[in-house]
Amino acid sequence: MAEELDVWTHPGLRAAVAAGDWPTVLKRWRALTRSSQSRLGALVGLAQPDVSAIENRRRAVASIEVRRRIITGLRVPAELLTGAGEELPLPSLVLPGTVTDPEADRLTKVRGGMRLDAASLDAVERLLAEHRRAEDTLGSRVMNGVVTAQFAEVAKLHGQARGPLADRLVKVLAEYAQFLAWLAQDQDNAPAALGWFDRSYDWALESGYGDMAATTMSMKAHLAWSQGNGRRCTRLGEAAAATPGASDATRAMALQMAGRGHALDGDADSAHRRLDQAQWIITATTDTPPWLYFYGESWFAAQRGMAELHLGRWTSAVDNLRTGLDGFAAPYRRDRAWYGACLAHAHAGAREAEQALACALGVLTDAGEIGRPHAWGELHTVAAVLLRQGAREGRELVDALAALD
Repeated sequence: MAEELDVWTHPGLRAAVAAGDWPTVLKRWRALTRSSQSRLGALVGLAQPDVSAIENRRRAVASIEVRRRIITGLRVPAELLTGAGEELPLPSLVLPGTVTDPEADRLTKVRGGMRLDAASLDAVERLLAEHRRAEDTLGSRVMNGVVTAQFAEVAKLHGQARGPLADRLVKVLAEYAQFLAWLAQDQDNAPAALGWFDRSYDWALESGYGDMAATTMSMKAHLAWSQGNGRRCTRLGEAAAATPGASDATRAMALQMAGRGHALDGDADSAHRRLDQAQWIITATTDTPPWLYFYGESWFAAQRGMAELHLGRWTSAVDNLRTGLDGFAAPYRRDRAWYGACLAHAHAGAREAEQALACALGVLTDAGEIGRPHAWGELHTVAAVLLRQGAREGRELVDALAALD
């Protein structure tokens, strides 16, 4: 049967390429296209027994030439190949200074044959934590290849892990998949994000990691919100908050997502009820998981401001967004760009054109450098609102945006 035209939109297939998991790539491609091993082999220049050996992990895709033949023969989209390539330096070294040398050195030794132990997984967790923080400043486009490559290296350690160490490694892989899902989502690549979310959720369940399972579901709610689906956002947020093992901070994040879903649908009473519940939890929580290192009252205020923006409560939106932004540290460039653009939108909605333009211009550079497509798109929305109002500031913002487009 002919290959489906949209086969590369399948999230599982995209995720397998991003992870460099070639056995899964071959299996899933054949399942989606209903192809035999012989037909796939003809496309990529391999005999049927060789295809079978790769799919059953009896043969590794270690040759650069074989990898290239698979990529060419199956027409793997170029955007999926960032970081899923040849033997790279340890991924932390792609951005010198982003992580500390001792962590990279330890993982290099493990890759070279040193036994995997708890100290090595400690190093992995520290690397991931530092890359999360680097993304706040450098943005998802810069970090995606680094983190994808690092994930591929960590995934190779699974064969060395036994007993409790194996469970812990699966938890770490769940965290990597969650972060990769966020990077894809931030670049508006929903199919890849959903694929990584599913993988993270599966690994979280496998390792008994309820907090990560809840986080993954909450982030799916965020994806639904970004696509304008308030009902799905609310349902996923509620389900995440009810997940056994979720920490208080994760529950608060999930409940505010449910509130934003209600706000998106114009249900102010339900939105405020959920937001009030989330605020009560977040002000008292002390058990924040490592991937929610940024989350606190400032971020909650900014997110409440976004809900008020949906409801057209401009003054409340301005107050909450300004409160949130005042608490953001300078390194959070991506978030300052996004919430700054939202604040400009709130001012525009309140017909405060001068303040809207000032806010927009204040985050213009960061929105252009690391805030695409979301913050950048929000600034275009602000310009459109001002133009509809007949404000001269709308034209000034359009010209400023055009200069960086």
